[in-house]
Amino acid sequence: MAEHKPDSARRTVLLAATSVAGGMAAAATAFYPFVNSMLPSERAKAAGAPIEADISKLAPGERMTVEWRGKPVWVVRRTPEMLDVLKKNADRVADPESSKVQQPKYATNSLRSIKPEYLVLVGICTHLGCSPVEKFVVQSEPFSSDWKGGFYCPCHGSLFDLAGRVYKNKPAPSNLMVPPHRFLSENKILIGEDEKGA
Repeated sequence: MAEHKPDSARRTVLLAATSVAGGMAAAATAFYPFVNSMLPSERAKAAGAPIEADISKLAPGERMTVEWRGKPVWVVRRTPEMLDVLKKNADRVADPESSKVQQPKYATNSLRSIKPEYLVLVGICTHLGCSPVEKFVVQSEPFSSDWKGGFYCPCHGSLFDLAGRVYKNKPAPSNLMVPPHRFLSENKILIGEDEKGA
């Protein structure tokens, strides 16, 4: 009976292939947590996700605040009187027709909204990122006599009207931002997504 000799070349190839496969598996095991840590967490995904706002209890002349992407978003239900004031503001505001892109196309109008009654704004001043306060009824100084209410930034004195348009000669360089949004029903707004899914 012939004696079987092991093939040393074959053994070398098998040993090298096994070593390479083991090395790749070890590298993948070490590398996976690093790559996985760069992916957004579920919490981060949720923070950037669109949010629903229930406006069923929002009375005319009131504002509600919801959080989207860590920013305050205001929903204001404007009264007919508030809308009437906006028509008279065109010569007082810096960008009356919202020509600077601070809003989606469907809100590029003098009311800066889809429905005249409802205004949706990011509540952060475009000057240095302060949060303006609402002043729907103006009664005293330091407010300008031609300002009929809206939003006032106490940090540096920027004034915005009831469409979020900045008044002329104020520190803020542009109107307040209108986020993408759409109406899901008469009582619900989806903020962070419009009809195109933006």
